[in-house]
Amino acid sequence: MLRQLARASSICVSLGCPTPQRLLDQACREAELGEDFFEFRLDLLDEPQHGPRVIREFLARHPECTLMATCRRREAGGQFDGGVAQQLEILEAAVEAGARFVDLEIESAAHVGDRLPSLGARLVVSYHNFSATPALETVLRRLRKIPAAAYKIATTARKPSDWFRVLSLLRNHRDVGLIALAMGDTGAPSRVLGPTFGALFTYAAPRSGDGTAPGQLNAVELRKLYRLGKLSRTSRIYGVIADPVSHSLSPVVHNRAFEVRRFDAVYLPFRVQPPHLRDFMTVATKLPIAGFSVTIPHKQRILRYLDAVDPLARRIGAVNTVWRKSGRWRGANADVDGVLAPLKRRMRLSGASVLVAGSGGAARSAAFALADAGARVSITGRTPARVQALARACGGEALTPETVREREFDVLIHATPLGMFPHTDQCFFPDRIPAALVFDMVYNPAETLLIRRAREQGKEVICGLEMFLEQAARQFEIWTGETAPRSVMARAAEEALART
Repeated sequence: MLRQLARASSICVSLGCPTPQRLLDQACREAELGEDFFEFRLDLLDEPQHGPRVIREFLARHPECTLMATCRRREAGGQFDGGVAQQLEILEAAVEAGARFVDLEIESAAHVGDRLPSLGARLVVSYHNFSATPALETVLRRLRKIPAAAYKIATTARKPSDWFRVLSLLRNHRDVGLIALAMGDTGAPSRVLGPTFGALFTYAAPRSGDGTAPGQLNAVELRKLYRLGKLSRTSRIYGVIADPVSHSLSPVVHNRAFEVRRFDAVYLPFRVQPPHLRDFMTVATKLPIAGFSVTIPHKQRILRYLDAVDPLARRIGAVNTVWRKSGRWRGANADVDGVLAPLKRRMRLSGASVLVAGSGGAARSAAFALADAGARVSITGRTPARVQALARACGGEALTPETVREREFDVLIHATPLGMFPHTDQCFFPDRIPAALVFDMVYNPAETLLIRRAREQGKEVICGLEMFLEQAARQFEIWTGETAPRSVMARAAEEALART
């Protein structure tokens, strides 16, 4: 029964509200938007015993929908404080009200095996771990001791190999009837790729509210952005590695470009914390991932894991574009295109005085690109040793923030994270901006505090989105060998920024 449902709908929208009326209203809104498979988290109701009534009322209005009822006890990560017997009474009442399936955690199921047959083919036995991803084969063996329609495993990903182990479990047990995912931002790829690897379905947050578990994506993102349901085992996998990664526009832009060019691929957000970069590269090789973008804080560290690096990127010491060719990892720096193209549309770079604020990977890209174009480059930042090292490497001048206040430049390029979402109230320059043209590499928000101050001071500005789109187009062309649909990518980015 559950397998047939999974073939028809690969997404289960999980709903949890404190009052029956809010749960009913939210479920009806989602159904009217086209969703037809729901999990009702009855334990999140202030009074869970009212859950079956909500189920009955909802199905009377939307009989085409399928419901799964969950009343998770606190011991298993839920909010139901009653005993196991009371929990089963609520779930049995949910079935009588029309729920097709019930989710019962292994902690409860192991205690009441004699009452489980009453749930019959409706039972999903689940395991949740909100702190780690343990040995998954052991967990699955424990679950399968209890006869059920399906088994659910939800763990927490602390590093990329955690969600990769979840996908491997799915791939190795396609015959079981398994739903498996890794929670949290780090585990997000498992929510998108799970059905492709054999999961019966994946869980989603509603469009009109928050999710019920860490890292849930909403149903619109899964269907429209990541094209869940259209992905196959042969779809190519790309993404962006960053920490944090949730602010990135790259998935919006690249997935739209793949769709328009009918390229069988998906682009995912990979949260990779600095200590886990090697772990990610191991996963990327095994998955296999075809290519990825690189941003803060990995642009310099990634070089040690690549087999071949473009000469300019090697000289810069930073890579933002990686792809695999003939089994070898290759790297280039598309940030150079992102810096030079917007400036060349506005001015002559040879002989221009340029101040670069920052000393990380983005700053290095800008400094070397501009020095090669004949500009006179100065570097400033909050870490004197790194500023001096970059100035020496690119043949520029190192300046302290205090010295900068006394100077004037043709161009300022801001290449630090200051002002980036969610820290939008930060700015490298608290008062006077020492340049006629201000180029901020930060693109989210579209207008940073620096750009706003520059406009107020009568400066010409280049917003970070222009650079972002230039380098994204170059990445697309490196990966696919096709011309990037620039206007489509720009429209996708602008629409996404307008929603934030």
